[in-house]
Amino acid sequence: MPQMPNLQIGELIAKLPIVQGGMSVGISLSGLAAAVANEGGIGVIGAAGIGFLENGFDQHPFQSNMDALKNEIRKAREMTDGLIGVNVMKALTDYDNLVKVSIKEKVDAVFIGAGLPLRIPGRLDLSEFKKMKTKIIPIVSSANTVKTLFTYWEKNYKKLPDAVVVEGTEAGGHLGFTEHDIIDGSINLMDIVNQVKETVEDFAKRMRSSIPVIAAGGIFSGKDIFDAMKNGANGVQMATRFVATKECDASDEFKQAYIDAKEEDIVIIKSPVGLPGRAIKNEFLKSVSDGTGGDTFCTWKCLRTCRMSKAQYCIGRALANAKIGLLKEGFAFAGKNAFRVDKIMTVKELIELLMKEYAEAESGESTVDGQ
Repeated sequence: MPQMPNLQIGELIAKLPIVQGGMSVGISLSGLAAAVANEGGIGVIGAAGIGFLENGFDQHPFQSNMDALKNEIRKAREMTDGLIGVNVMKALTDYDNLVKVSIKEKVDAVFIGAGLPLRIPGRLDLSEFKKMKTKIIPIVSSANTVKTLFTYWEKNYKKLPDAVVVEGTEAGGHLGFTEHDIIDGSINLMDIVNQVKETVEDFAKRMRSSIPVIAAGGIFSGKDIFDAMKNGANGVQMATRFVATKECDASDEFKQAYIDAKEEDIVIIKSPVGLPGRAIKNEFLKSVSDGTGGDTFCTWKCLRTCRMSKAQYCIGRALANAKIGLLKEGFAFAGKNAFRVDKIMTVKELIELLMKEYAEAESGESTVDGQ
């Protein structure tokens, strides 16, 4: 049977070219991340709002987040010898704290989205930055953002990011595109991947390094993985597909929202943080839309971009409610293909299915080519 290739990031080698997307506010914690790592992928803990449900969070949010992240990383390490990463949003008010904890705990990679990490992440000094083994992997949406980031790092640090995740318009959660571009649907993920790959290779040649490009957003099946790899990606990031697994750290009610969702239920919302987002339509979002619902109580400004004075609700609290199953008081972010999820399975079963679908796609391609 044809096999998926490895994903190599520096000296790190993932047996499968699959990064489990980091889903924050408690959706992907140690349970899901460790399960994915055990199957040969890169398991990722979502750091944003990770301490939201901890006792004392309202009084000490920064410390609660750091403590919770440290604990989840250590729990994951107890459950796996595989590769563990952390996803941190650049827009977080405690971004540097969470990156610093991740690096101190020696995670294999930090994935940084929602902004470009121009200055050294975690407020490390340059010598620490160059010596650390943790890989820094930005999440981008265009070749122009890559050029800006790589030019800055090359000039100021004589170093480049270790890999790049290219996220397209079909991803879940907050998106780095305009609402028009998302709804229009004319932006092709693989076009962006190839543009980014060309830009990355120009820098990599000068620095004599190898920088893999990882495709994300709408990757759902093994065939999608095969198509992405065939079209130039070195790996893929998948988040939505891992929600409906037994090991996912979300509540059963959260997972059921994916299973119950119809295609028309996957909608674009206007987030209080000033970005469009993709979510599963429910009564909470309807009440927010018509002005009858939503809780604006906020104990801290978790995202620098949050428009607190104009917000109809606290998105952090809404997502925390959804994580524990209170979907009348919150909602679930989800990718465009979430409606295709039809059952709960283990991570092992999901990976086996993806590998089977990949092999079938590769065999079909060989047949078409007459090989």
